[in-house]
Amino acid sequence: MTSPGTTTARLTQPAAAPARRTSEETWTIAQVADDFDVTHRTVRHYEDLGLLTPERRGTQRVYRRRDRTRLALILRGKRLGFPLEQIRTIIDLYDAPRGRHSQLEYVLAQIDDRRADLEQRRRDLDEALAELETFEVRCREDLGRLG
Repeated sequence: MTSPGTTTARLTQPAAAPARRTSEETWTIAQVADDFDVTHRTVRHYEDLGLLTPERRGTQRVYRRRDRTRLALILRGKRLGFPLEQIRTIIDLYDAPRGRHSQLEYVLAQIDDRRADLEQRRRDLDEALAELETFEVRCREDLGRLG
């Protein structure tokens, strides 16, 4: 189990993005999609939302290190269950005047909210499983009496 500080660092500082092409300064959409195991459509969706801002060379998208870092943060945030608007805020806070400090304060508040939500869901699941077990026992008892 990780400590809350570790979780914060993992959300705000992505693990090294897959970088099979470390000698290149730019990447194509195909390379980025392949490196992060997502579809081209996913990458374009994040671009349409303004979360990624690749350069354009004619009709070709050109992704830089910043886009790769942002994509890693987006995907990590999604895995942790954060909505895209919260992910956007986290990413954008990095560029704010207080930068990393503001970003970390915001992320910590969001982690607290997300944890509370997940813990409530776990309690709800535990209650549902207990109710299901009780129902199953009753059904088996009724079946035994009929048999």
